[in-house]
Amino acid sequence: MADVAKATLDALAQRLDEVEGYLHLDARRGEIADLEKRGAAAGFWDDADAARATMARLSSARDDVSGMESARAKLGDARAAFELGEEMDDEDLLGEAAELCASLEHDLSELELSSWFSGDFDHGDAIVTVTPGQGGLEAQDWCEMLFHMYLRYCDRRGWKVTVNDAPVAEVIGLDRATFTVSGKNAYGMLRAEQGVHRLVRISPTDDKKRRQTTFAGVEVLPVVPEDVEVDIDPSDLRIDVYHASGPGGQGVNTTDSAVRITHLPTNTVVTCQNERSQLQNKAAALQILRSRLYELEMARREAELDELRGPKRAIGFGNQIRSYVLYPYQLVKDLRTGVETGNVESVLSDGDLDKFIVGYHRWAAGGGESSS
Repeated sequence: MADVAKATLDALAQRLDEVEGYLHLDARRGEIADLEKRGAAAGFWDDADAARATMARLSSARDDVSGMESARAKLGDARAAFELGEEMDDEDLLGEAAELCASLEHDLSELELSSWFSGDFDHGDAIVTVTPGQGGLEAQDWCEMLFHMYLRYCDRRGWKVTVNDAPVAEVIGLDRATFTVSGKNAYGMLRAEQGVHRLVRISPTDDKKRRQTTFAGVEVLPVVPEDVEVDIDPSDLRIDVYHASGPGGQGVNTTDSAVRITHLPTNTVVTCQNERSQLQNKAAALQILRSRLYELEMARREAELDELRGPKRAIGFGNQIRSYVLYPYQLVKDLRTGVETGNVESVLSDGDLDKFIVGYHRWAAGGGESSS
């Protein structure tokens, strides 16, 4: 037991050194000092949106530094408990050391994730849309299953979810589901889920109980901050209002509170109907539209660069990323990383997705996307 525990402590110490290097803590401390100086300047809150963005960056930098300092302290406590427990042959102290090691392992995983998120919006909020694919009624049911899986996952991580649009299908499931996720690293984490998700099971709508394969697509967009310019000409928008069809109470379902915005030049359509107020639904729809138009512009620029680079070998959006098999055996497997589990219930019902999402980011950080 002692040899294993000491080897574990040494491995955690090495991993902690590596994570500290990834995070560039000295640079982060300098960033904190600079941001604190800006926050104390006169007139800082004159531009409220810019000020909030600065404070969010400050909070993220402070979290990284305090997280590393806490991890260092926890490693020291674990070493002290282990060494004293070994010297005194005290199982309680050795057990305490083991618990501290397990806690430190989790902390380091979170810090590693933060170090991998280098995109402009990775540390911010996300807009997730789940859309039924091939499979008819089955696909609508699969859309609802994925929607609830993500709600559960967000709850596990302590993120706030605002449902923007989740109209109930006529027979079973959902026509689509769009929701905004607010929390640290929400976009960075959830972008691992973008792609096509495949379900294999005995059809609940088939009297002959035949096996059915269905698909749903997951789109993940960043919530684009207000200080990022996205050019939207009001004359390019067609705004329609209609009765909300989803849940939300009498006020939602009996008034023209639902909003559909069509961006005519790109034919991008966004709907929102889960708020009671038409104005609230319009504001939420415009936020989603800004994110979609921003992504379209980024994709256009990337396509122009691709023409210069030549054909890409990497598999792009639209390909199956994960299979959920309920029959004839039970297995959830990520086809990019190879991460899998036979505990399908924990994934679909309990939202136990960290093994897949962390596995994806570890794979991508190691160059997985370029080698696929």
